[in-house]
Order: sequence, then C-alpha cells, then structure tokens
Amino acid sequence: MGLDALHLKLLLLLCTATAAAAATAQTKPGCNDRCGNVSIPYPFGTSKNCYIDELFSVNCTTTMSPSGEATTQLIYGSNIPVLNISLDPPELTVSANVSYHCYDSSYAYNWIRFGKFSISNSKNRFTVVGCDTNASIKDLRGNRFQTGCTLKCSNKLRFENGACSGVGCCQTSFPKAIRNYSISLSSDNNYTDVRDFNPCGYAFIAKVGSFEFSYQDLFDLSNRTEFPVVMDWAVGNQTCLDAQRDPSSYACKQNSRCQDSNGTTGYYCVCEQGFSGNPYLDSGCKDINECLGENRCSRKCHNIDGNYTCSCPRGYKGDGYKDGSGCKFPIMEISLGISIGLLVVFTLVSTLCWGRKQRALKQLRRQYFNQNGGNYMLQQLYQQQGHTNRTKVFTEDELKIATNNFDESRILGHGGQGTVYKGILPDNMHVAIKKSRVGGDPRQVKDFVNEVVVLSQINHRNVVKLFGCCLETEVPLLVYEFVDNGTLLDHMEPLKNEHSLSWKTRLQVAAETAAAISYLHYAASIPIIHRDIKSANILLDHSHRAKVSDFGASRLVPLDETQVTTVVQGTWGYLDPEYILTGQLDEKSDVYSFGVVLVELITGNKAVEFNRPEEQRNLAMYFASSMKEDNLLEILDKRVLDQKNAEQITEVAFLARRCIRVNGEERPTMKEVAMELEGLMAQGKHPWVKGEDMMFEECEPLVGHLAGGYGNASASNSAAYDSIQKQIAFEIEDGR
Repeated sequence: MGLDALHLKLLLLLCTATAAAAATAQTKPGCNDRCGNVSIPYPFGTSKNCYIDELFSVNCTTTMSPSGEATTQLIYGSNIPVLNISLDPPELTVSANVSYHCYDSSYAYNWIRFGKFSISNSKNRFTVVGCDTNASIKDLRGNRFQTGCTLKCSNKLRFENGACSGVGCCQTSFPKAIRNYSISLSSDNNYTDVRDFNPCGYAFIAKVGSFEFSYQDLFDLSNRTEFPVVMDWAVGNQTCLDAQRDPSSYACKQNSRCQDSNGTTGYYCVCEQGFSGNPYLDSGCKDINECLGENRCSRKCHNIDGNYTCSCPRGYKGDGYKDGSGCKFPIMEISLGISIGLLVVFTLVSTLCWGRKQRALKQLRRQYFNQNGGNYMLQQLYQQQGHTNRTKVFTEDELKIATNNFDESRILGHGGQGTVYKGILPDNMHVAIKKSRVGGDPRQVKDFVNEVVVLSQINHRNVVKLFGCCLETEVPLLVYEFVDNGTLLDHMEPLKNEHSLSWKTRLQVAAETAAAISYLHYAASIPIIHRDIKSANILLDHSHRAKVSDFGASRLVPLDETQVTTVVQGTWGYLDPEYILTGQLDEKSDVYSFGVVLVELITGNKAVEFNRPEEQRNLAMYFASSMKEDNLLEILDKRVLDQKNAEQITEVAFLARRCIRVNGEERPTMKEVAMELEGLMAQGKHPWVKGEDMMFEECEPLVGHLAGGYGNASASNSAAYDSIQKQIAFEIEDGR
C-alpha cells in the first residue's frame, strides 16, 4: 500500500470512528441521552423517570474554568467522573485519582467508595511507580484483602520503557467484587538516595493499557492526576433464576436473555442472537437483517425475526445454503463442461478488466488527491492533534446525490474560493457544499487546505461548522453546516431585502460577530486571523444569529508570534491600510475590517460603492471624515434611527471610529470590542454616563421629545439628531 493510500485510509478510519461515536444513545423517550461526550443508555439516567433505580442515577454537571470556558461532565455517586457506559459488557468506566507521597510530605493515604458497583479485577491493575516506595491497597475495613508492591532501585539500573516489570514500576491484581478501597504509601528512606531522579512515589488503579511506564515518570507523574477505572455493574441483587420468578421486577425485556454477573452481585441482560439494541427497554432489541450482510445463502435470502432462511430462484433445485445443496439448474450436468470453460474464460477476462479499471480508478483518485493538496492537508491536520477526528471524508457519489448532481438550482452563491451548493444528506441534514475553483494553482490549493485546517479546530456557535471534505474529485469539495437566511449584505441592501433589519437585530449581529472573532483571536488553540471579515462573509440563520464563514484566507498565528508577514489578501474597502502598506498581518487587521462592518450597520451603506460621489465611494474614509466634521447624522441609516436608540447608535459609531483608525496600535482589541457591544446589549443604557447629574443632563432633552410624541419620521429624526449632537459634544469633552 502506498503512502498516499495509507494516509487516505487512516483519515477514513478516523471519520468512521467519529460517526460511530455520534450514534444516538438508547434511552427512554424524553430523557437525556448524552452528557458532553458520554452517552447515557438506560438503565442509567439523569432524572427519576429515566433510570431503573437510584443506583443507576447519574448527574450531568457543568463547571466554569477560571478562563470562562464551560466543562460538561457526567458524575456518578458523590463526585466520580464517568468516562463511558457500556451495555454489553455491562461496564462503567470512571476516573480515579492518583495517590502520591513525596520526600517533603507526610504519610500518604487515599480512599474511594464506589457504592454497589464493583471494580473489575480483570480489566484493571493496581500500579505503583517509584524507587523507594512501599504501596498497599486494601478494602476500607481492611479485613477482606490487602496487596501491594515494594520498589527499590537506583538510577544505575536499566529502566525498560513500556514495561512495568518491577524496576521502577510494579503492577498487581486484586480480588473481584471489590466496591471500595484505600491506598497507603510510604518510603523507607524518605527518598534520600533517589531524590535526584525520583522525589515521589505514586500508586493508583488504572484500566489495563491506559498506563505505559517510562523512565520520565519517576521524575514527575503529576501530569497524570487521574486514570480510567473499569467497574462491573448489574441490575438487582438476585441471580437470573430468582429474578425470573418475579416478572414485575424482571429487567430483561422481549428478545433478550439474562446472564448472571461474574464481577458483582446481580444479573445483566443481553439481546438474543439475531437482535441488537437495548435489552432493558420495551422493544429495545431490534431484529438484525442478516440478508444485508454476510450470510450462508447462495441465491435468495429471507429475513425473519432473529434469523434468516435461504431459497432458490424458480427453476432451480436445492436448499439455497452455501454449505448445503445450494441451487442447481436441472441441465447443469449436461452443459457442465461447456459452462466451466466459458466460466474460466469469462472470469479471466472479467478479472483482467476489473483489475485494469480499478488500477486506473485508483491512479486517478490518487492524482486528484495530490492535485487537491491531500498530502499537505493531512500534514496540517496531524500537526493539529485532537482535531483530525472532526473532519469526515465524503465520497463523490454521496455529494452528487445530496446536490442532485450539482444542479444549478442548488447554487447558493459564488465565493472567493468557489461555488456553494445546497445539499441534503441521507439523514435529511441540510448542508452547504463548497466546490472549490482549484485548478492546479498552488495558492488556491493552500487556500482550500487552509480553510479545512482552520475550521477543523473551531467550535463556536457563531462560526460555521465544518463537517468534512471530498478529495477524490477533480476539484475539492467542502461540506459545512447550512445557514438558511442569507448573508448580512443581503439583508442590508434595499434592492435585495425590502424589510430592513431593526437596530436591535443589527446590534445583536455585531455583538455575535465580535464574539466569534474574539474567540478566533484569543480562545482557539492556535490564534486565528480571519483576514476577510466583511458583511458578505457573515451569514444569518432563521433567528438572525450571526455565523462567520469563508476561512480560505485565514492564517494561524503561532503563540510566540504577534504578527506574520504575508501577501496582502482580502476585500477592498475592508482592508486595513496599515496591512496594505507593510504586509504585516496581526489581529488589529481584523479589528479594522470589523469596524467597517459596524459602519455598514449604522449607515446602511456598502463598504465600497462606485455609484456614489467620489468622496463617498470608500465608506470608511467618508465615515471618518463625517465624524471629524460633526456630520454623523447625515450618514446614519434613517430606517433604524429614532429617539430611543440615538445615543446607543452614537456609542457604536464612536466604537467604529476607534476600530478604523489608521494606526493599528490605537485600535481596541476584539475582546474589548466584544465586551463593549455585549455591554450595550445587556445593560440597555448609556455605558458612557459618568454619574447621576450627567445622566439627568443628557436624558433631559429626550424626556421633552418623548412628551411631544412621534408625530412623524422627521420629528423622530430631529429628536435623534439633538441626542446625537449632545452625545458627540459629551464624547469630545470626555477626551474620547
């Protein structure tokens, strides 16, 4: 197998594993089937009607980190994190802490109580790491079992990485049906002789295969504070024979059978042969259609509940089974010689033709894969570990079916890097499919690969989600979520949309877009500069939620760099003047582009419009000039301007002016911009008011206008003008 084919096969396996992990958990109707990345199958559940009894109750909790990131975790018992729940075999994988004892600390002791469920003695091992360490494990009462390890070694010995053989690392088993344990650690010489390479000893229970010893672990194992532990669970506290005598409490439903637990008290259920699903739910075990997979039928297969039967076509004789008499035509014996000869020739020719066709197809696909930047993309994705499993590789046939063979009626629009089609996948999911214009141009290949790499590591509700790509076609294809309400530019142009967006909606779009860009700059694993922020790249869903799209021009900025030198790329009217002159790209370039979008939102005009007078063609320059000359009202969008929001629009105008300053150092960061816009939305008042006296002074004219009512649009705009003039005066006096 060639290197390219191996890379493609690895990517397909990663995508298949991701799709399998996303399967819906088997729960009762109306119950949570997932907590974070963990599925919650019945008999487990998070609420009273969702689990079989209190022993199977789990909690889904969300905690906030100091950085403000939310972490969702499934908890069993008092505070035991759950990593996985399996029905067959009946196992619960949880996370348990590592016990440690160092030369500068006292006697170490740690205990855990798991309740009714037992620790699997076949799937876990008690592990000790150290060179002057005594470790033991026993039940909490100390009268059922006790075992452990004593490790003595020096750095002159040869430590074997990957092997826990008794030199620096020891593993031992323990009895089954253990529901709690305590770990004790001590040192004979307080690590005096080994402190330079082993200052601490460690002990823990871990799932077999989850820990691989290395010499570095003797220096410091604190980077692994927890390990997975497999627990055996069972329903009830009876054997199968006793449980079946009481049908009202018997947990196994139709098409399932009972098995006595080997690791704990009670029993568990499994689907009968020929069925699959959840044996604890009514109708949970579904019939498997064996006819769709490998079976023993030579011709016709007939699926039945839990099994299948075989038959022969009309005119043939036999039982239809490959290992039986099969299906034979009556005159087969007469023409056997001729048939065998023809069959050999036909098979030989077919094999040769098929092999040639497969080689040609394989060569063509490999050619397209290389042409579309496949190797470069794999290299980039592998460098971003932890994100490759989010990208699914689609086949060309799947996307042809989804787009009706890329019919023109499915075209959503034409972007800078290709044409976008609407597609419908077999599960009825609507997606947007970008057909790249790559035609051998290396820069366009890098743009396409760049968009895959960037989007594969982004997870934000205001950024379009990448579902996968297709590389086996003449031009590469991207598949991402479908946003059904067009672009912000479509909603701002009167010719395309007769109903203008309200000011509240515009402010919401601005705040959500700023939050997304701030996430790219500060929260992504590697900072991302979008480099093409514009209203045409801000999509809106049916609720007018903003979605930032089109990452073909985006750049990843290493954490140790603040800016990158690159060829100027973007859209005129939104490009940072400092970036155009120097070619130095940094986060403030996105701030400038976003400032232009803010100007579009408050003026209702496009960034560049050649039908306007020459001094007004560049909206950013015209806006800055108008602000300087105190002519803000003349360029504001009268469709959203009224007395109620005049001062809020003014505040956004001053924020936009700060964003489009020529000197990048004088612009705010996107985090500051996002916080200010969020504040405007959340507070519903003037963030710039300094005190009660000033607030009364600024609001007094508004009270007079409100008393006079809103007789007509000109009266409303006049009141807004007065408020804006006062706001501008206040801003200037305040030194802004």
